[in-house]
Amino acid sequence: MSGITSDTPIPNDLVLHQKTRMLEIRYASGDVFNLPCEYLRVYSPSAEVRGHAAAQAKLESGKQAVTIQSISPVGNYAIQFTFSDGHTTGIYSWDYLYRLAMQQDAL
Repeated sequence: MSGITSDTPIPNDLVLHQKTRMLEIRYASGDVFNLPCEYLRVYSPSAEVRGHAAAQAKLESGKQAVTIQSISPVGNYAIQFTFSDGHTTGIYSWDYLYRLAMQQDAL
């Protein structure tokens, strides 16, 4: 997490679509991304998932049906999700969320 700079893309709007289990993210630039809840859960930035070093990262599986139960702001730099599987510890900075959106096809 590098923090907010003048170049950090900050979403204008976040819309959680429960039926399709997608988070819609809209930016002032006109960019719109739809990120599946499963994708956000699997790529959680938490130490539980990422570890404290690259060698400690673990592959999350069996998360196809996971949903986001709530979204909470973290200061003015991030959001935190409460997932239906009980996971609550990942803090998604604006830059990390944008990176996930931009790299979705590759990941």
